[in-house]
Amino acid sequence: MTDKSGHRFVEQGAHRGKGVAVFTSGGDSQGMNAAVRACVRMGIYLGCKVFFIKEGYQGMVDGGNNIVEANWASVSGIIHRGGTVIGSARCQDFRERPGRLKAAKNLVERGITNLVVIGGDGSLTGANLFRQEWTSLLDELLQNSQITQEQRQKYPILHIAGIVGSIDNDFCGTDMTVGTDSALHRIIEAVDAIVSTAYSHQRTFIMEVMGRHCGYLSLITAVTSEADYVFIPESPPFEDWPKRLCDKLEQERQAGQRLNIIIVAEGAVDRTGKPITAEQVKKVVVDNLHQDTRITVLGHVQRGGNSSAFDRVLGCRMGAEAVLALMEATDDTEACVVSLEGNQAVRLPLMDCVLRTKAVAQAMADKNWELAVELRGKSFKRNLETYKLLTRLRPPINLTEDKNKKQDTLWQSSDGYIVAVMHIGAPACGMNAAVRSFVRNCIYRGDKVLGIHDGVEGLIAGNIKEMGWSDVTGWVGTGGANLGTKRALPGPRLEQMAAKIKEFNIQALLIIGGFEAYQTALIMTEARQQYPELNIALVVIPATISNNVPGTEFSLGCDTALNEITQICDRIRQSAQGTKRRVFIIETMGGNCGYLATLADHQCRRNPGNLYYLKILVKYKFLKSIFLGHMQQGASPTPFDRNLGTKLGSKAVDWIGETLNRNTKEGVTRCTTPDTAVLLGIVRRQYKTSNLLDLKNETNFEYRIPKQEWWLKLRPLLRILAKHDSAYEEEGIYMTVEERVLDDI
Repeated sequence: MTDKSGHRFVEQGAHRGKGVAVFTSGGDSQGMNAAVRACVRMGIYLGCKVFFIKEGYQGMVDGGNNIVEANWASVSGIIHRGGTVIGSARCQDFRERPGRLKAAKNLVERGITNLVVIGGDGSLTGANLFRQEWTSLLDELLQNSQITQEQRQKYPILHIAGIVGSIDNDFCGTDMTVGTDSALHRIIEAVDAIVSTAYSHQRTFIMEVMGRHCGYLSLITAVTSEADYVFIPESPPFEDWPKRLCDKLEQERQAGQRLNIIIVAEGAVDRTGKPITAEQVKKVVVDNLHQDTRITVLGHVQRGGNSSAFDRVLGCRMGAEAVLALMEATDDTEACVVSLEGNQAVRLPLMDCVLRTKAVAQAMADKNWELAVELRGKSFKRNLETYKLLTRLRPPINLTEDKNKKQDTLWQSSDGYIVAVMHIGAPACGMNAAVRSFVRNCIYRGDKVLGIHDGVEGLIAGNIKEMGWSDVTGWVGTGGANLGTKRALPGPRLEQMAAKIKEFNIQALLIIGGFEAYQTALIMTEARQQYPELNIALVVIPATISNNVPGTEFSLGCDTALNEITQICDRIRQSAQGTKRRVFIIETMGGNCGYLATLADHQCRRNPGNLYYLKILVKYKFLKSIFLGHMQQGASPTPFDRNLGTKLGSKAVDWIGETLNRNTKEGVTRCTTPDTAVLLGIVRRQYKTSNLLDLKNETNFEYRIPKQEWWLKLRPLLRILAKHDSAYEEEGIYMTVEERVLDDI
C-alpha cells in the first residue's frame, strides 16, 4: 500500500477477520520456528485470525485439536529453538483426493483460506495441487452436505504462500533456504573438533554430510575447512578419481601436512551414476596409501541445535513477507514462494521454482552434469569454481621451473609481481581466511607475497616478512588477525610509508580491515600525486564486526559477531525465564552503526520478563547491564565469514593481476587512475569493486558510516514483531520507499 507521498504503509488491522494458517511439512530445519513466529505476529498485527496446523498435512487431514488458534504468547520464546514446535510429519492420506477432501472441510469450518507452507519442494507442490483443486473439493463437500451454501460462497479461493525450509539448500529460486546456515554451523563445529585429534595422530578423516540430491552442504564445508577432496552429486569426479585422490593426499603429506579431510555427500555418485560411499573412499585411501583413516557420519546432528543468527533473521523476514503476500493476493494471483535474492526477500511463482528444481534432478538423471551445476544457480557454481581453484593450487618447488612448465591449465602468466597484505583496524573473524586465500593464489601465480605485521606502524618500522605456502596452513578456521592489526592511521607519517613501499618495491597492496583500513587507503590514493611511490594497485577488503564500511553490504566478521551475541543472549534468556521482575540491558559494539544491535534485536527482544521496551524499565526493581565488549570479536569464524574471506581473497588476486598487467611496463608500476584504488565488497548477489574516490561521496565521515545502509529497512519489521497485542495503539507504521517494507521485509 502506498500513500500520496510515495511512502509504503502497513496498516494495522487492515485485514481483520481473515483466516490464516501456518504449518511445517517434511523434514525439519532450524529457523522454521522463527518463520512460524513471524507469520503469527504479522498476521495478528494485520488483524487476522491465525491458526497453527500441527503435524503438517497429517494434522490438516485429521483436524480436531491439530488445528488451533494461535495468539501472541503462543510463539514467545521459540525463535532460538531448532526443529519445529508445531510438528512435522509425512502424510500419505493427503496424497489421495479423499484426504484432501477432509483437509478442505477442516479449513472451511475454521474460516481458513490462506496457507503459509514451510517445507521442501514436495510440500510446496502438494499445497499448489490443493489450491488448484479447492473449487472442486468445495463443490463435492457441498454436494455431500458437509458444508453449507454460505460457506461455499464465502470461501471460494485458497491462497498459498511458500517458505522453503530445508538444510540442503536444494530449491531453485532462492540463494538460501531456511536451515542451511545452521546446518553448516553444526558441520563446521564437528570439523574443527576433528582437526585437533587428526593433527595429533596424522590421520585422514572422511566426513559424510547430508545431501541426498544436493551437494551444497558438502561443497561449502570443503571450502571453509580446507578439505583436500569433496564428492558431490552435481559434479562427480572423473573415472580415475582414486588415483587423483591418492596423488593429492600424498602431495599434501610430502609438503608437511599432518592431516587430510575428505568430504562426501550422502548422495555422491561417479560419472556413470554409481554411488560413491564413505566406506569406498576409505578403502581407496587405506589400500593405496596405508594411511590411518577414519569415517565420521554426522547424520541428524546437522538438523539439531539452536538456529544460527542468519536463519533467525531469514525466518523472520520470510514469515512476515509470506503473510503480506497472502493479504495482497487477488483472485488471479498464483501461488508464490518467498525467496532470498541477495539481500532482498522476493516473491516468485511457486511452480516455476518447483519445475526448475525438478529440472536439476532430471539433468543429473541424464548425467548432464554441467547443466545440473548451471541450474543450481550462480552461487552454487561460484562456490564450486572457488573450491576447484583452491584445491588445484600447488606450492611450487622451483618457481622458475614451474612457470616454464606451466604445470596446470589454471596457471596464470605472471611477471612475478611483489604484492603485500596488511591489516588496519580492529580484528575480525574471516581476516585470516582472506589472507590464506590471497597468499596461496599469489604464490601460485608466481608473485612474491610480503606480510606486513601490525598495520601502519609495522609498515613504517619495516616489520615485513615474505610469506610462504605453509605459513598460512590452517588459517581458515582461526579467529583474530594472525598478521596483527592496529587502528593507527597514516597521519603525518605518510612520507615514511611511501619510503617503505619504495624500499620493498611493493607493486600492489591489499588492506584488510574496517573503517580505518578504508580511510588509510583513501588517504594513500589522494596523496598519489605528492608521493609517486603510492602509485600502486590498492585494494581494500572490508573486515569489521560493525559492518559500517561503504561499498559492501557485508563485512568480514559481522556474521561471527552476530552469532556470538545471539549465543550469549540465548544464555541470558535462560536466566531471565527463571527469575521474575528482571530486565537485562545488553550493549553491543558498533559505534554509530546499529547493524549488530538491530539484527540482534530480532532475536533477543522477546517477553516482558526479558529484554523489552525501555519504557517498562521503571516497573522493575532489578536491572542487569551486560557489556559484551571484545567477546564479539573473538571465537571461531562462522561458515559465512570463512567462505566470504576465501572468495574475497581470491578475487583480490584476480583484480590485482589484471590491474598490474595494465599499468606495469618494464617492471615499473604506475597506477594513477581512480580505478586502480578500490574497495572489494559484496553488493546484492555480486562481488563488486568500487573506486575509493567515488565511495568518499557515499560516506558520512563524522559518524563513520555509509550514507545509505540496507539493513535499516529491517527496523519496521522489528517494531511489528515486538508489538504485543495488548499494546495496539498505533493505526499503522509508515516506512520510506527506501525501506521497501512490502518487498524487503
